[in-house]
This record gives sequence, structure tokens and C-alpha cells, in this order.
Amino acid sequence: MKKLIATFCFTFAFVLLFAQQQATWIWYPGDFEVWLSNDMQNRRTERGTFFPPFWKMDSHYVLVEFHKEFDVPADEEIHIVAEGKYNVKVDGKMLPGMPKTVQLKKGKQKINIKVYNQAQVPALYVHGKTVSTDKEWLATFEDKEWIDETGKASDASGTTYVKAGYWNFDKPDQFPSQFRLPIRAEASVAMTKQAKGTLVDFGKNTFGFLTLHQLKGNGKLSIYYGESKEEALGTATCETLDYLDIQHAATKDSTLDLSKAFRYVYIEHEDGITFDNVSMQYEYLPVEDRGAFRSSDEELNKIWEVAKYTMELTSREFYIDGIKRDRWIWSGDAYQSYAMNYYLGFDSETVKRTILALRGKEPTITHINTIMDYTFYWFLSIYDYYQYTGDKEFIEAVYPRMQSLMEFCLGRRNQNGLMEGLSGDWVFIDWADGLSKKGEVSFEQLLFCRSLETMALCADLLQEQDDKVLYAKEAASLKAKIFDYYWNPAKNAFVHSRIDGVQTDNVTRYTNMFAIFFDYMSKEQQQGIKSSVLLNDNVQKIMTPYMRYYELEALCVLGEKDFVMKEMKDYWGGMLKLGATTFWEEYNPAKSGADHYSMYGREFGKSLCHSWGASPIYLLGKYYLGVKPTAAGYQSYDIEPYLASQEWMEGKVPTPAGEIDLYVSKNKIKVQSPVGVGTLKIKSKSKPKSKQGAFIPVDKDTYTMALEAGVAYEVDYKSL
Repeated sequence: MKKLIATFCFTFAFVLLFAQQQATWIWYPGDFEVWLSNDMQNRRTERGTFFPPFWKMDSHYVLVEFHKEFDVPADEEIHIVAEGKYNVKVDGKMLPGMPKTVQLKKGKQKINIKVYNQAQVPALYVHGKTVSTDKEWLATFEDKEWIDETGKASDASGTTYVKAGYWNFDKPDQFPSQFRLPIRAEASVAMTKQAKGTLVDFGKNTFGFLTLHQLKGNGKLSIYYGESKEEALGTATCETLDYLDIQHAATKDSTLDLSKAFRYVYIEHEDGITFDNVSMQYEYLPVEDRGAFRSSDEELNKIWEVAKYTMELTSREFYIDGIKRDRWIWSGDAYQSYAMNYYLGFDSETVKRTILALRGKEPTITHINTIMDYTFYWFLSIYDYYQYTGDKEFIEAVYPRMQSLMEFCLGRRNQNGLMEGLSGDWVFIDWADGLSKKGEVSFEQLLFCRSLETMALCADLLQEQDDKVLYAKEAASLKAKIFDYYWNPAKNAFVHSRIDGVQTDNVTRYTNMFAIFFDYMSKEQQQGIKSSVLLNDNVQKIMTPYMRYYELEALCVLGEKDFVMKEMKDYWGGMLKLGATTFWEEYNPAKSGADHYSMYGREFGKSLCHSWGASPIYLLGKYYLGVKPTAAGYQSYDIEPYLASQEWMEGKVPTPAGEIDLYVSKNKIKVQSPVGVGTLKIKSKSKPKSKQGAFIPVDKDTYTMALEAGVAYEVDYKSL
């Protein structure tokens, strides 16, 4: 009995200790994200060969000092855990060794801890009753203290301190360097003999570690992976494979070390090898299901579900492009993933990790991913993040990195003050046959202008008024040049580029559609673009979901939601009709059979699970459920539902404070929000009625009603 009581007391004391403190692992901000992204992006293989990224890869700072001042209410003991060698100073006095516990006296105390780690991120965890590591600790990678010839320390320090980085490592034995995504066992759905081996089907595209059950024997085993059956069986041209030499394998289950993407797996082996079954360990990022969509249209519901699953697979330690081929972090792909995330999981931490990993470390010597437009998407992503989350703290943390990257961009302008590809710059825009990247491309100027506007908005948010004036002036000057240099009244459109100061004759969709949802155009100009560009089949069509997303958004802004709904069902529904279980990197309905799988001059080069294929999540959430923030963090928001061809729809849109619930039919709307002040805007043949609020007419068939947080509204109306 005494032993039981003692055990209980120890357990209670342990729980009480951790209940009293709110400790978390900390590091220099951005270092863990850079280190983890290096680890993840260097897992790519191409036909068994290690295939690293082709852009500059940074590393963490190897020596970091952490400190914080405390007013300790009573004597207490603190516990210290670090990843690396460390020393400890209390009130300027160095303690001997690497103490795991330190006794602190009551009163004001300053704790300094330096951590060194070459291989992993220097990280620190301190916990006590009142003294613990948290996001308020300061960190630096350069301790500029010095002493003179007499031994006197400097009176002034030039050291720059920043708030420490952190995530969700909240236990002393939860070392950041040991982070792994969770896995769960999943079975295959079919195994059939095929040619010289066994073809395994998992029923849908998936990602994880292959497991061979009851593997035994000696000999060579070849594994060919495919997002399609044709790819798995295409042993000479499939993108990923494993060649294994099995030696003295006893009867056991064997799970491969490296994760892969696949639906089908084709396995050939020598006579000395046998196995009974094949399954997998599915690897995933745990994200709460918060956003939802369902409607009377089952095809549309399927599109939403497949888009959701596509997003699940491409959400890993960071938002990646595709699970089969690159498995890298691309800024343009990630920018779209952020937008989809805001209407699905609202996973702010993965957004922040990805933004920090993409930015990397100083000095800045190249564009993000080496792509000019991807640098600009990075800027745009930061203000969007603030608009949806209201997280000013992150803007404060990342603002110095925004400044240095913008300084890099401003320094690369040509004599006309425009961005033009220099040596080493990749001007991407989109995958499109014959798309010119020469000269001063209008699309790059447009994204650059929006990036400058983003800098001005963030500077204003942080009350950096001199910066705000500078960036706003640069943005205004560039915007005027865009209209002067690229707008062609005869074509009712922006032309694609200038070469040697002269407009080219070519009109493409990119600049024109972005200018619409950037709200750069007059109503007359918008309508001109709609007819002369967006609805003009003579202008080169877009084949990638990447740019279809933006094209359809522009058309939604222009009021063409019926057209967009049809296009969405034709385009994404077209992939479903071909058996897609995830959405592709590119889709051309004119192709047939296995031709759909080719890209980059390779038979199976196309990704059949690509992050930018999931954009219906965003389009349905923002333009059909019609929910969007109008002030940071949904302090204010609009709801403008649109049924299009549906009889009814319902869904949830996540916010920082919970989900907005919405149901819409042709005569009834139900809505409830946990946050902010909303505006419900609907079209009705007669004035809508609600017991919970009053509608105000905007024009003959449009009405608005204010929405308060926590109130369940029911509206009766007659849809047009």
C-alpha cells in the first residue's frame, strides 16, 4: 500500500510540475524549418537515383544564444534539456559544466544559455514552476560582446535579438530532431499475377512505406511504382523504383525505408524470394477536418472530396507540389495550397513552416526556387495569411526577411525599372506550349507591383511609416508603367510582353485575369477583358489546374459563376471520368489513353497527384458558399452564397475562432458564425425575411443583413 501511495504521489508531483509550467522547445526562428525542409526535399529519387533540389540550400545556425529575464516569486529549481552542447549563465555568472538542474533564488534573474550543434538545430527546453522556455525568449546567432585590454566588457552591444522559434514540441523528451510524420497500416485491395511478377493495387493514389509480409529467402527483388497501372508495369520508364538484394531473410514482415507515392506496385523477384501479401504504412500530416462542402450535385461532391484527398496527400511536413516526382517545396504551388487550406483544415502552422522554409537564410543571392514569379507569390502569401488568421505576431517575425528579399528584387530592375530575367533567373508563369519568357513580361511586373503593395500593407500594420511610404510610392510608379507599357486599347487587354521597349502583339490570359482579382481595372476594362481574352477561344487556352484556378477566380469576380461551375465540372469532372483518384498536374481533354500520363518528355513524367489540382476547395468555399474575410482574422467577413446549378448546398468554413456553418437552398438560408461581424448578401425576388435580423435593400433584387457572432440565423427568400 505504501508503494502504491508513493507511486501516486510521484505521478501527481510530475503532473503538477508540468501543469505549472508552459514549456516548449525553442530554436532560432526559421532554423528548424530550414533543417526539416532540407531533410524532406532530399528524399526524392528518380529511378533509384538520389535527386536533390537544384536551388541554393541553406543550413541552420550552429551556435545560438537564448535568454530571458524573470522575476522569480520564490526559490525554484529549473530543469534544462538541449539538443547540443550548452553552457548556462545566471545573472552573468557562468555555471560549471552542463547542468541539468539549476537552483534559482527569489527575485530578478537573467538566464543565458548557449547551445552548439553542427548536425541538428540547436534547441533548448527549460521547465520549472515559473521559469520555462516559451516564445518570449530571445535568441541570437551572433554574440557581439567583447572585452578590451583591461578585461572590461563592452558597454554597448551590436547584437540583434529576435523572438525564439517554436512549434508544438512541448515535452522534454520530444526532441525536435526526432520529428516524424505519423503512419498507419493500410491494406492493398487486389493482388494479381502479371507477366513475370505480381501487380498490387491499393485502390487509389497513396503515399507511404511499402510492407512485404512473410518475406523470406535470398535473391534480388525489383519494385516498380506507378500512379497508373501502365506506369507500374512500365519497368523501363516508370519514375520511381526500388532494387533490393535480399540476403538470408527469415520469415518476417519487412517495411521499406523510403516512402513512395503510388496506386499500383509491380513486384518481380528471383526464385529464391517469396512473400505472402503486400500492404503499406500510410504516412500523413494530422490535420483536423474543419472545412466541409456538400450539395445536391453528386459529381460536384465527388470533385470536392477528391480535391480534399489531393490536399491531404500533398500536405506533409510542408506543402509540397506532387507526391510522386518532386516532393519539393515550390512557392507557386504552396501559395495555392495555403488558399485551399484556409477553406479546409485552417492549418496555420504548416503555412508558417512552409513560408519560412521557402525564404531560407541570408544572404539572398537568387529568387525563391530560382523562379522570379515564385518570389512574388511568397510576398503575396504573407499578407493573405494575415488576412485569414489575424496573426500579426508572424508578420512581425518575418518582416525583416521580407525587407531583405524586396531589396534583392529592387536591385535587379532594369533601366526601365522593370523586372526582366537575368542570368540564372527562371521566368516560369505556367506550363504552356510556346509561351514566350523573353523581354519585360507584363505578368512579372504585375506580381511585382502586388508584392510592393503587400510590403506597404505590412509596413503600415507594423507602424513602419517610412517603409510604408517608400513601398507605396514604388508600387504606384510601377502600376502606372504597367498601364502605360502594356495596355492596348485596340485589343481591350494587356499584351504579354515588351521587347526592346516595344509592345509585342501577343495577348495571353495571365496578366489580364490577375489584374481583375487584384482590382486594378475599371468596370469597363474588366468587361473588355472578359470578352476579348477570358471568353475568347482564339487566346491560347490554359491546360494546367495551376492557372485554371486563377482564370476561374477572375471569372467568378466578373459574375460568371454559372460558366465557372460548368467549367469546373467539365475540367475536374473530366479527370474523374478517366478514373482519377487525385487531381493531376495537367489535364488536356484532347489527349487519350496513356498519353495523359506523359510530361517533360517522359512517358510517365506527369504528376497525377498535384497540390495545385485541389483548387475547387477554394473556389467552392469563397465563391459558392461565398465566405471571405474582409478584415484580418474574420473580424469582419462577407457571405454571398451562389447555388449555380445546385438545388441546395451546405458547408463549413473555418476561421480562427471556429467554423461558419451555412446551408443554402432556393428558398431557405441557415447561417451561424462564431466570430466577428458578418454581412450576408443575397439576391431575391422579394425582400427576404428573418426573425433574427433585418435586411437592407441594395438594389431592386439584392439585399444585405448584418450577422452577429453566436446567433443562428434562418432566412426565407426567393432565389432569382
